[in-house]
Amino acid sequence: MTDSAASLARPTGPGAFDFLIGTWHVTNRRLREPLSGSGDWEEFPATANCRSTLFDGGANLDEIVFPTKDFSGLTLRLYDTERDEWSLNWVNSLTGRMSPSIVGRFGPNGIGEFHGEEIHQGASVRCRFIWSGITADSARWEQAFSTTGGGWETNWIMDFRRTA
Repeated sequence: MTDSAASLARPTGPGAFDFLIGTWHVTNRRLREPLSGSGDWEEFPATANCRSTLFDGGANLDEIVFPTKDFSGLTLRLYDTERDEWSLNWVNSLTGRMSPSIVGRFGPNGIGEFHGEEIHQGASVRCRFIWSGITADSARWEQAFSTTGGGWETNWIMDFRRTA
């Protein structure tokens, strides 16, 4: 089965994030200074562990550890049955505060697109997450910011490889 065929066969509602259950090695590429016009990227490792699926696939929880950055993060994903959309809720160990929810869904092509607001250097910016390339052993997550409501600047890419 090709990557695109695997993505097409995925659920879009409950169970859409079940692919994350397990342990992953994550290669991160992140812009050092988003929205500055700089193309200076840094690369660093992480380990993600998605321990649980809850509410019959309508929720899940994962932790990601960035050993060279001295912090970790937690994502709580919740499926809103009435709106037919997911909310992705992030908190990092440095602040202990949850960021605003990023909401969206997976399309018929198996690619997930999620939008919301983020605070970057004290200012509110539009934020977009894309989940793509999802197979049994790999996935890609991308974050992008926009200050104009128009063009997007991708500033963080995570490539996931399953380890268990």
